[in-house]
Amino acid sequence: MIKAAYLHIPFCEHICHYCDFNKVFLKGQPVDEYLQAIQQEMQLTLQHYPTTELETIFVGGGTPTSLDEKQLFIFCESINRRLPQSENLEFTFEANPGDLSKDKLQILKEAGVNRLSLGVQTFNAKLLEKIGRVHRAKDVFKTIEAAKSVGFENISIDLIYSLPTQTVEDFKQTLTTAFSLDIQHFSAYSLIIEPKTVFYNLMKKGKLPTPGEDIEAQMYELVMEEMEKRGFHQYEISNFSIPGYESRHNLTYWNNEHYYGFGAGAHSYLNGVRRSNIAPVKKYIDRITGGELPVLEVNSVSMAEQMEEEMFLGLRKTDGVSVKHFIEKFAQDPGEIFKNEITDLVTKGLLELEGDRIRLTKRGRLLGNEVFQAFLGVSN
Repeated sequence: MIKAAYLHIPFCEHICHYCDFNKVFLKGQPVDEYLQAIQQEMQLTLQHYPTTELETIFVGGGTPTSLDEKQLFIFCESINRRLPQSENLEFTFEANPGDLSKDKLQILKEAGVNRLSLGVQTFNAKLLEKIGRVHRAKDVFKTIEAAKSVGFENISIDLIYSLPTQTVEDFKQTLTTAFSLDIQHFSAYSLIIEPKTVFYNLMKKGKLPTPGEDIEAQMYELVMEEMEKRGFHQYEISNFSIPGYESRHNLTYWNNEHYYGFGAGAHSYLNGVRRSNIAPVKKYIDRITGGELPVLEVNSVSMAEQMEEEMFLGLRKTDGVSVKHFIEKFAQDPGEIFKNEITDLVTKGLLELEGDRIRLTKRGRLLGNEVFQAFLGVSN
């Protein structure tokens, strides 16, 4: 059963220096045609892959709130018309602080959106400028205050650490400010330099002074300690929430469950097949207008690959992988299939076995990529 849907809005008014997501400058783009196309994609996809009701919908980008009020209203209406929804739906919209007027917030609230995810990254003005963000700390306070006044009670912010020239003290100050917001969820990611980004080009020229691995590890340990002190449960390597406010949509990915992906460059996982959509906006629109699904690549995931994914995705969660659930899903014991890998990682102090669970140790969280890579290609 498919219980989750991701929708991609690729338009941005500004492009951040670290971003490698599928995005384009908003100006001059066929936004209305794109919204019509994504509505058609929803309709076509559900004819091929029906479901009874979705439990989570996540709208990301790009910047979904770069749509104007009229476009936002039309888009939300098309989601509600095309996608079957459970009564207990988690409906998330990503937004940039400063993009969300009171009118836009009202449109989202009335459309059933009940969770906001804001790209804050840091509260340090110089760092915000350095990474290509146009909002400032005051915009975050203003946006969150406006969201609460409209009735939003589930708000998350993204933070990035290990930014160029960032110190541990800088990050500590950002965390202190973040905790003053009285919100329910935080995501904290270390900066990853991706190809085809401004930062990547600067790095190649030796002009990107990042703090280095030791400082990055200190920042990660700091965020884990501070979150725990403030009552935020670390339920995944980079995610922290007040109990009951975990991102149910993102748990779909880490639980290795099926989901729809709509929009240019979006990914889906349906009936054991992973698909990615055409990324260029015009080509995406043309394919849909021609009555076809805009699929670029298709990858049927073998049983062996599914089991590997179950491990390296599931181990991202603090609860780790349930042996019982794994056996129910695949009729095989992970302790047998991955015996050597698990034994080795336990010996290194990166994994622990407790009752039904295989999970990362605290040290394992710091070296997560080493753990995840151990499960790749094992079953072939």
